[in-house]
This record gives sequence, structure tokens and C-alpha cells, in this order.
Amino acid sequence: MASKPPADDPVQDAPQVTAPQHAAAGLPAIAHTLRAAQRQMGVARTARTLLRVNQKDGFDCPGCAWPEEDRRHTAEFCENGAKAVAEEATLRRVTPGFFAAHPVAELAGRSGYWLGQQGRITEPVYLAEGATHYEPVGWDRAFALIAEELRGLDSPDEALFYTSGRTSNEAAFLLQLFAREFGTNNLPDCSNMCHESSGSALTETLGVGKGSVTLEDLHRAELIIVAGQNPGTNHPRMLSALEKAKAGGARIISVNPLPEAGLERFRNPQSPLGAVRGVALTDLFLQIRIGGDQALFRLLNKLVLETPGAVDEEFVREHTHGFEAFADAARSADWEETLAATGLARDEVERALAMVLSSRRTVVCWAMGLTQHKHSVATIREVVNLLLLRGDVGRPGSGVCPVRGHSNVQGDRTMGIFERPSPAFLDALEKEFGFAPPRHHGLDVVRSIEALRDGRAKVFFAMGGNFVGASPDTAVTEAAVRRARLTVQVSTKLNRSHAVTGRRALILPTLGRSDRDVQAGGRQVVTVEDSMGMVHASRGNLPPAGPRLLSEPAIVARLARAVLGPGSATPWEEFERDYAAIRDRIARVVPGFEDFNARIARPGGFTLPHAPRDERRFPTATGKANFTAAPVEYPVVGEGRLLLQTLRSHDQYNTTVYGLDDRYRGVRGGRRVVLVNPADALALGFADGDYADLVGEWEDGVERRAPGFRVVHYPTARGCAAAYYPETNVLVPLGATADTSNTPASKSVVVRLEQSPTV
Repeated sequence: MASKPPADDPVQDAPQVTAPQHAAAGLPAIAHTLRAAQRQMGVARTARTLLRVNQKDGFDCPGCAWPEEDRRHTAEFCENGAKAVAEEATLRRVTPGFFAAHPVAELAGRSGYWLGQQGRITEPVYLAEGATHYEPVGWDRAFALIAEELRGLDSPDEALFYTSGRTSNEAAFLLQLFAREFGTNNLPDCSNMCHESSGSALTETLGVGKGSVTLEDLHRAELIIVAGQNPGTNHPRMLSALEKAKAGGARIISVNPLPEAGLERFRNPQSPLGAVRGVALTDLFLQIRIGGDQALFRLLNKLVLETPGAVDEEFVREHTHGFEAFADAARSADWEETLAATGLARDEVERALAMVLSSRRTVVCWAMGLTQHKHSVATIREVVNLLLLRGDVGRPGSGVCPVRGHSNVQGDRTMGIFERPSPAFLDALEKEFGFAPPRHHGLDVVRSIEALRDGRAKVFFAMGGNFVGASPDTAVTEAAVRRARLTVQVSTKLNRSHAVTGRRALILPTLGRSDRDVQAGGRQVVTVEDSMGMVHASRGNLPPAGPRLLSEPAIVARLARAVLGPGSATPWEEFERDYAAIRDRIARVVPGFEDFNARIARPGGFTLPHAPRDERRFPTATGKANFTAAPVEYPVVGEGRLLLQTLRSHDQYNTTVYGLDDRYRGVRGGRRVVLVNPADALALGFADGDYADLVGEWEDGVERRAPGFRVVHYPTARGCAAAYYPETNVLVPLGATADTSNTPASKSVVVRLEQSPTV
């Protein structure tokens, strides 16, 4: 049966550390999956729920955005997906009695793990100005409070409407529609903090800010480069695709500062033999220094240019622009500088080059390890340069593969959740709904925090997520949020954003993916878009966590009616009644969604068009795929300093912490650990097991300190360190962002280690 939530925060002062593992999944993953699910749901509910995950007639996993093959397994989920479902489908409940027993000040002192373990929120609650506790509030009163604040603003641009990647296409479309009818493009979202750099680079170079490959392309590839990504923890089902590609003859290059178990060996739990023996995935591991990826790809491009017959000259001539400027820059790449920037040996780069040259079909996959640096956009452009040189865009079995980290984060952007919408999208919105949407750009996440900090934003509305926990520069972010007049969180469970509030605050509980959604028009389905542009239906099957929950589309529709009043010609009540009405409007506004309702009725859904992939057409400013030639950048740190990357543990999804272990890295019973190369640690005077304060250093001279981290001697790249977020978000300066995309530079934080007085 399901267990009760923890009464107290677990002690994390002495995490236990053993050697890291060298294989992922297998029988241990099955055992951990079942144990975690039964703890939250009990045995019967576990079986009833998990067997519906990612099925064509079931619901989409609320975890990552990795796609499914057409033929589904009976158990079409991974360990972390099962944990995500279990946390949502838990039998634990947060009732008004919980809020009466726990003042907000106490909640602010709890860990994110403890907050999340309390269970599903069952009723809307309100924190009045000056109050110490949340109290129950009716839905009508809640919407009236929000309407009062929004109508009282001097400008619609004093409101912020944030979206988490879990939000469905239907809810996302309604939220952006409401925000723009209200009068603002302030639609920050979680993409601003993760793959914004990918979208910026790909839009400029290829004309579409999404990946260009399908699962079939990955299976057909001859070479797959996985850079700055840990699929064993963050996208475990990707390992099955890599395994299938290997079986077809593909070779894999892993580029990462840390060795990761999932890319070393995958024990596929879908087969008895695979679960025990497994298959080695990586053929070449390039243990790169943090932030050295642009230098690596630039040198590879130089070497390709110097190799007779290596450039696909016909593709370059017919389909690209800017080759000469790029080639001039690439030819100036220097071996000595590249080896210093990357920490690699010459023979390692030469082996990588040989694998690139022997491949007729290459896919490059990446995630946050490439997107969260100052020079991230330039790095991803350099990746594109390599693929363009080889003609590996628009060719089956090849292309770009940015691996999105949250289910439907890509779909939300497709639906218009973007602070810088295209004129074409706004034109279509105006034509369909008959109002003039604002044309000036809105605020992304970093600029939203600055606006809150400076008093230029006064109302913050979040559709899911954990804005406070996910954002950089924790002290600055929390102080900024507390300046708001009203903060509103549409949520399924508690997190830190419910404890760090504006002067007034509301928590609006909503349905999850696994919940049955019944409206006046009958049982509803929602839709999502995966990381490869597949759109499909999601149908929850569980009774809602409480009778007073509303769905996300219903919350937006009712809020819009309360704020906009009878003057709005948008049929908000109809949208709440039947989501098919929303999809009919999406079909007329968003390209690629024509005949939307009929197409999602087909099992498995449909694939969105992608001009570079489908027809080698590039909708860029030049009408061709663009080579680029940015100066090579890489972080340089001073003596006695390390370059820190923030990352997830295996018991974690984004800011949701499922447990206190990271078994692939050998860490148990605590999260405040810092992984440091043994030679670096000893040179700095730290033995394994010592405790250190992590002190960030940046150009503003402000001391940012994360105290009490156990030093773990770990095989990281020299000069580099790693520690879990959100605990280390305090070290990431708000102003340290990627050029062009403005994404927080959470993967390249300069730190020094000081002996910790706290342990």
C-alpha cells in the first residue's frame, strides 16, 4: 500500500559515496521503479496507471519529451517517467488542514523534496496580505482577486504569464490568447532557461527552431554525436533508440565533462538478456572541459575542409549561404588553442574526425551541456556548420537533434508561448479572433525577474512549474518575487514557489496528465508535441485528486471571462466546455495543424511539417541554410578556481526531487555534494569527504555562496566540477546569460572552494 509523506525533512548532512556505476537501467531500474511507484500509489493503482503511460489510448508521460515508436511496449515508460507519474498520481493529499497546520514561513524553511512529498493539492487557497497561513478560497473569489489586480495595473505589461513545459497545447494556446487579448506579450516560459539557445541558433541557420530528425532518422544514422547530454538520467528512453541504432551499425561519440553510466552501457529492461548483459553504447568518449564544445566543432570543421572530397559541395552550392566567411574563420582554428580549450588529446580529435569522415549519415544530439553558456548559440551554430559541410540536413538518417527536457515544452512554443512572437503568428491571431494583439516584444524569464526586482512588474501568474526553484540567482529571484503585489500558481503539488510569494498569493489546484478530465461537453482529451515534432492525444484515466480541481483550460477560460468581461468576443465558455473547439481555432492559426481534431483521433497522432527535413527548404532570411562564423569562445578560470556545471541527480526531474540518491554516480542519502577531479581537489587542499562552501565569482563582485557541500573525488574533466540544482542556482548570476538567447549560463559558473565551517 502507499506510504505516508515524511513528517520531517530528512537529514542530509552525511551523504554516503561509493564508486560510480558503469551501466544504466537493467534489473535495478525495474526494482527502483516499482518501489517508488508503490510508495506513492499502492500496488493496484500502480498497475492501473503505469500500463497507460505513453500508450496510444493512454496519457502522455509528464516527464521528458522523448517520442515513442509506432509499435508500443506494454511497459512504455522508463524509471524516471514512472517516478514522475507516481508523484502526480500519488494517493497523498494536501488539504486545507495541511495549510492550517503549516504557516508559510515554515514551508519556506522546508526542502523542495519535503514539499513535493506531501501530495496533491485538493482545493484553491489564498494568502492574504500580512497573513501567515494560506486559507481556503472559492474559485469565483479567486478569479475575482486576480481580475482586481490585473484591471488595476497601469499597463498590461506589468503582468507576467509564465508557462511550464507540462502545459497541454490547448491550455497553452488559451493562455497566450488571453494574455494577448489582455494586452501583453509577457509570456516567459521554461524554454527561456533551457533550449532557447537551440531555438535561436536553429532559427537563424536552418529557419526552424526545432530538431530536424525523427526516431527513424536516429535508427538509420551511421554516426550519432551526443554532446552535453546525460540520457541515462534525463531521457532514459533515448537509450533504447541508441541501442537500436547501434544494432543497425551506428557508432556513437559522447562529448561530456563527466562519464555517464547510461552512455557507457545500457541494460534494456524490455528483454531478459538485455536487462542483465546490456550493450555498450559509446565508441569514443571525449571528456571535454566545460564550455569547450565550440572550439572542438570549429577544429573538426577546419579538418573537414582540409580533407579532399569531405565536403558535400553540391549541397553547399545549392542550399547554403555564407560559406566563404565561415570557411575563412574555420581555417584559422588552431590545434594548440583547441586542445587547451577542450582538455582533449590530439589523437582523440583525430579519432573523432575519422568517424565523422566515414559516416554518410550523422545526427548530432545535445541538451543543456551545450545550451547554458555565454557562447551557447555560437556553439550550436558551429554544430550546424559541421552538418551543413557534410550535407547532413534534409537527408534521411541525419540532422540536428536538440533533446527537449520536459513533456510539451516544444508544443507550448508552437502554440504561441513566446515573448517575441512572429508577425505572421500575430496576424493569424488577429484575423481569427478579431482583436489587435500587441506587437512589441515582451519579457523572457531573466527580464521578468529584473522587472519584478525593479517594480516594473506587479502580477505574476504561473501555469505550472517551479519558477522560484528553477530560476538563477536564488536570493535575487526570491527578493524580486516578494515585491509582486500578487503571485498565482496553477499547480498539482507543492514546491518552493508556493512558499516564496508576493504580498498576496493564490494556489489554484489543477488536473494532472493522469487525471480524467470531464467537462460539460463530455470527457476531454488534450494534446502534446514531443521533441521530434509528433503531436498526439493524451487521455487521463484516474479520478481527480479532489472534486474541487479545475483543468488548466478551464482555469484560463474562467480567468479570461473574469478579467475581460462581456466585452470579449472570444468564446471562452465554449472553449471550457469542449476542447475540440480550441483545436478548431488552433487549426486556423498555427501552420501544420490543419484538420487538427481528425488527425489526433488517429492512433499515434501526426508529424508536424519541417521544411529543412522534408524538402530541403530553409525559411531563413536568405532563403538558404546559413553558415556562420562567430569567434571561438571558451571559459578561462584563474588559479585555484574551478568551472562548475549544475546538473540533476538520478532521483530528480528538473526541480522535482524524488529522493536523495544518485545511484549511477554512487551518491546516497544527500544532495549537497560537489564532484571534483581528485587531482584538482587535492591541489586545493580537499580530501574526499571534506566539506566546502562553494563561492561564486563573477564580474559584479557580489559574493554568492552555497555552503556545506561534501567534496566527492570524481572522474570529472580537469578544472571542472559539478553539483545539483536547484541547490546551486544561488551561484548563477542573473546577468550571466547566453548571448542572443539570454538563457542563464548555469553550466559554466566560476567558483572557489572554501573550507566549510558549517559541518
